[in-house]
Amino acid sequence: MNIWRWLFHPAPTVLYDRHIVWLSLGLMLIGLIMVTSASIPVSSRLVDQPFHFAIRQGVYLVGALIFAGIAMQIPLVCWQQLSIPMLLISLFLLVAVLVIGHSVNGAMRWLRLGIINLQPAEVAKLSLFLFIAGYLVRRHGEVRESFYGFLKPLVVLIIIAVLLLAQPDFGSVIVMFITTIGMLFIAGAKLWQFGVLLFSGLGLVGLLIITEPYRVRRVTSFLDPWQDPFGSGYQLTQSLMAFGRGDWWGQGLGNSIQKLEYLPEAHTDFVVAVLAEELGLVGVTVVLLMVFALVFRALFIGKRCFEMNQLFGGFLAFGIGIWFAFQALVNVGAAAGIMPTKGLTLPFISYGGSSLFIMSTAVALLLRIDYEYRLETSQVH
Repeated sequence: MNIWRWLFHPAPTVLYDRHIVWLSLGLMLIGLIMVTSASIPVSSRLVDQPFHFAIRQGVYLVGALIFAGIAMQIPLVCWQQLSIPMLLISLFLLVAVLVIGHSVNGAMRWLRLGIINLQPAEVAKLSLFLFIAGYLVRRHGEVRESFYGFLKPLVVLIIIAVLLLAQPDFGSVIVMFITTIGMLFIAGAKLWQFGVLLFSGLGLVGLLIITEPYRVRRVTSFLDPWQDPFGSGYQLTQSLMAFGRGDWWGQGLGNSIQKLEYLPEAHTDFVVAVLAEELGLVGVTVVLLMVFALVFRALFIGKRCFEMNQLFGGFLAFGIGIWFAFQALVNVGAAAGIMPTKGLTLPFISYGGSSLFIMSTAVALLLRIDYEYRLETSQVH
C-alpha cells in the first residue's frame, strides 16, 4: 500500500506529476520490448543483425529522454515566444523534404540527418499546437466573438496541410485538423462555426479520397479486406489474423507468426497487431489504458491551469491530450480494421526516432506546465 501511495499519490511538496512520468516511462519500455520482438525478422533480412532496429530504438529512447530533460527546463513563457519561429522552421522543413527528402514506399516524408531520419510532419504537429495555444492566448476574445478570429489559425493549418498532402501524409493532416478543432472548441468558438467547418472538412476529405486511387483502394480494402486478401487488403488481413491468434492472453512474448514478414511494417505502424498476437487482448487493453491515463492527466492539468488563468499552459495541455488520444485511436483502429490505414505511429510504442523525440518533448511540456501550476499555487497558499 505504501508503494502504491508513493507512485500515484504524490505529496503536495512534489512539483511534478508522477503519474505522467511513470506512464510515459512504462509506455517507452513496452515500446522498446515490442519493437525488439517485432523487428527481429526484418532486421535479420536487411542488415543480417537481428537487433539492428532494437538498438536504434534504444539510442532514440536515450536521446529522447535527454532532449525531454532539456525541454523541461525551458519556461512556458519562452515556449510561447518561440512558437512562431518554430512554426516557420517547420514550414521550411516541410518544403525541404519535398525537395531533398528521402522517399520510402512512395512517400517523401523523411530528411536524412546522420543516424536519424527526421520526419518534419512530427515537428510540424508540435509547432502547430504551440502556435495555436499562443494565438488563443493573444486573440482569445477575437476567437469567441468573430468568425475571422476563428478562421486565422485554420489558414495556417491549410498551408501545412497542403505541404503534407504533397508528401503525401494524409494521416498527419487529420490529426492536426482534429486537434486544432478541439483547441478552438475549448477556447469557446461558436457552435455554428464548427458545423460549417465540420461539413467543409468532411467534404474535403471525401474529395481528397476520390482524387487519389491509392486512397480509394485503402477505403475499399478497409470495407472488405477479404475481397482482395493478397492485394489491396493484404496488410489488413494479416493484421486481423494477428489479432485473432492473440485471443485473450496472446501466444507469448516473441511467439508472433505474423511478424515473420507476413505483416508489413510490423515494427512501425502495425506494432499493435504484433502486441495483440503476443500479449492478447489483455496486453492491448493495458497499453491503451496507459495511453488514455496519460491523456486524462493532460486534460486534468489543462483544466487546473484554466482555473488559475494560465491560459497558454491550459490550451497546450488540452491540445497535447487530444493529439495523443486521437493518434492512438487511429493507429489501433487502422490495425484492427475499424478505420482505413493512415500511416500513424502508436505513441511511444511504434519504432521511429522523430515520433519518439517529439512526443517525449510534448510530455516534457506537460510536466513543465504542471510544474509552473504547482509552483504558483504553492506561492499563493
